[in-house]
Amino acid sequence: MIDELGTVLGIWAHPDDEAYLSGGLMALARAAGSRVVCVTATRGELGTPDPVAWPPERLAGERTAELARCLAVLGVTEHRWLDHRDGACAAVPVETAAAALCEIVDEVRPDTVVTFGPDGITGHADHRAVAAWAAVAFERSAPRGARLLRAAIPPARAARWKPLTDRFGVFEAGYPQAADGLALDLRLSPEITALKVRALAAQATQTSGLIAAMGPDVYTAWVSEESFA
Repeated sequence: MIDELGTVLGIWAHPDDEAYLSGGLMALARAAGSRVVCVTATRGELGTPDPVAWPPERLAGERTAELARCLAVLGVTEHRWLDHRDGACAAVPVETAAAALCEIVDEVRPDTVVTFGPDGITGHADHRAVAAWAAVAFERSAPRGARLLRAAIPPARAARWKPLTDRFGVFEAGYPQAADGLALDLRLSPEITALKVRALAAQATQTSGLIAAMGPDVYTAWVSEESFA
């Protein structure tokens, strides 16, 4: 299935979204010789519980560097920033945001676009906004025959990990929503899972505390599956 994806374009809201939801897919696609391009809407400058230690400008710079290191681990060499403000994507007119994405789609000519489903997985407003932008850009500009894969969490997996995700506040209330039929359900090999964990660990401002709190083995198991509707 991976070798059928062709050129892959990932469209995400914040640094680390791409690795959590599609790090394995990206690594597998690159190993298969496919082109992979990643788009990130914001620099995640509000993504900290300690804004005194990490004011927005400083955190934006750090997360920019972290994402570069993460993508290097996965073998992804092409990246685009949209440079919207973190937490403000829902305020950006869909037409404006989609037009910028259409330019990227026209440039990359992807066979597969990977992004959030309408629920944004976690329910985050930025995630849901980016999902809407990507859907419009795909409809308007994707080549004939291209496929749109939307990250999803199957109900059985959501239930299995619910005690853990509740403990760490991963999802907003009511999320994730039930995934309709899956187009791709990946159970990553130990080697690809280890690569994905290395990529996530490169985004230390977002993951180091969680990895320490969960423990490496539990964290590794938690990120070892990826599903797309």
